[in-house]
Amino acid sequence: MGNCKIKIDMKRIIMFALLLVCAICANAQGYNTENATLGKFVQRMYSNAPFQGVKLLEDYDNKYLLSVIILDPAKYGNNESAMNRIAGVKAMSEASRFFNGSQITSDLIITTREDGNKNTTTEMLEKINEQSIGYVNVLSQLTNFSDTNGKRVFVYYKQLETISKNKK
Repeated sequence: MGNCKIKIDMKRIIMFALLLVCAICANAQGYNTENATLGKFVQRMYSNAPFQGVKLLEDYDNKYLLSVIILDPAKYGNNESAMNRIAGVKAMSEASRFFNGSQITSDLIITTREDGNKNTTTEMLEKINEQSIGYVNVLSQLTNFSDTNGKRVFVYYKQLETISKNKK
């Protein structure tokens, strides 16, 4: 009789543990309202004053790094998958330049030619090189939308830190 009671109690404990694990897993699949709110805020901010590149954003609880990339869908044949990949690579490149810096060099080559009629033509060629070394881990896509010019705006973000609410 005592052995039967232990089996029933073990079944209850196992059922409770499974229920707890299922609840945690279901919460992990939930809709993140904080990210949705941040995405809508960034979209309104962009609508008021368009920008691109890296921007730091601070709300009440967190500091974020935003990397905003603008692509022309016509250049990519309206291929959403290709635009997502390209925007992700460009966003990481922008963030890497922000965190790690870059070295930019430029050369200006001016060529002057004179033909038989004493007419001169001048050609100017400017060569710009940029070198950056680094890697930015975990940039997530926050949102993407079309702007008023029909271009696609991709916003990637990384949470930099959580702001303590007990600051004095």
